Amino acid sequence: MVAPTRSEALSLLRSFLRTARHFCDYNIREYAKRRAVDGFRHNRNLSDPPSISSAYADGKAQLEVAKRQSAVYSLYAPKVKSIMEPHRTN
Repeated sequence: MVAPTRSEALSLLRSFLRTARHFCDYNIREYAKRRAVDGFRHNRNLSDPPSISSAYADGKAQLEVAKRQSAVYSLYAPKVKSIMEPHRTN
């Protein structure tokens, strides 16, 4: 198994952050962002290709789970926004 390149890993991180933006609830959205960044920081110093490939494959699997959870949460999103939500005027 070939280890992913740096650009592939960064692309995976960006995908996580994009997926996190789709969560309607502020707390879940911020948790997803924090969890993604922490996971990548935790694996930053991996050096052997098998462990890098394993971490990358695990990250891809977790991204798919996050995408499914985002879709499910959007079906049951609360109608009232959190006070932490930025106020937008159109």
